[in-house]
Amino acid sequence: MSDLVGAPSFASSALKQEELFPIREVARLTGVNPVTLRAWERRYGLIQPTRTDSGHRLYSQVDIESVRSILAWIERGVAVSKVGKILAKSSTIKSASSPGYEEVSASEWGEWQAQLRRAISAFDELRLDRLYGQIFSSYPLPVVFQEILMPLWQELLLRQDEYGQTSEWLFLDTFLRARTLQRLQVLRAQVEERVLLAAFPGHCRELELLVAGLLLSSADTAVSVLGMGQPLEELTLICEKMQPQALVLFSNQPPSDDLPKVLSRLALALDCPLVMAGDGADLAEESLRGSPIACLGNEGRLMQRRLQQFLAGHLDT
Repeated sequence: MSDLVGAPSFASSALKQEELFPIREVARLTGVNPVTLRAWERRYGLIQPTRTDSGHRLYSQVDIESVRSILAWIERGVAVSKVGKILAKSSTIKSASSPGYEEVSASEWGEWQAQLRRAISAFDELRLDRLYGQIFSSYPLPVVFQEILMPLWQELLLRQDEYGQTSEWLFLDTFLRARTLQRLQVLRAQVEERVLLAAFPGHCRELELLVAGLLLSSADTAVSVLGMGQPLEELTLICEKMQPQALVLFSNQPPSDDLPKVLSRLALALDCPLVMAGDGADLAEESLRGSPIACLGNEGRLMQRRLQQFLAGHLDT
């Protein structure tokens, strides 16, 4: 990566990976006050910082990312008492898909995010575009979005109560939506076979849906993303007209109790297979086991492969 203009230096990666932060710094970085951080630890066991000999809490970069994940689920309407079980399941899925990979590379991703933050805070689109190109030339697409870009997008989204943060988030969101749509359009022009992707109403933001479309796309299958707010009851009509290989429903919300019934009714009305993706798919997998509805999850390195296996008839539902 030394040949990239402006590329970060990773010589101190190992040291940075071991860096520990006091609770005041974690509060500054995440926007969560120390009283709440201590309550999440004592009452719910959501984070487990190390302790100095004098009893002071020290948090790792992994702990900070856990705090941001907790905030993301709370922002989606999940009670803090239920977040622990969700995080444990997500961590198990991620570890199984890429054991050890995140630990080795996390500090590199943090370096890139620091450069992106500087470009965003200056509202410098040219600089942001150069960094975007450099990151894509250095990592595969799932890493670019799921480990570098989307965590930064989520971080800015959660801190919009601070002055200037809403403008910064909108700047990044607008930039990424434009670039993601562009990539999807190029892929659709190259492949005839297609899968339809639609969001459960109110279950995600547009960029999350577009990124899922990119993660699901392959050399054999293009993904057509339906607009936000697409009514579920009209999906039968759209599939009848477009004749897709499959319909993928995307959700980043915990599943409701009636989800299996809703999906089963929809599956019966469709002429194509029904698939579910997103964090909601991981959480709904047990309740949908044995049904004709496949769950692809939200892990970029697995989603595309599972979709291809499903279309080929090799993925159990």
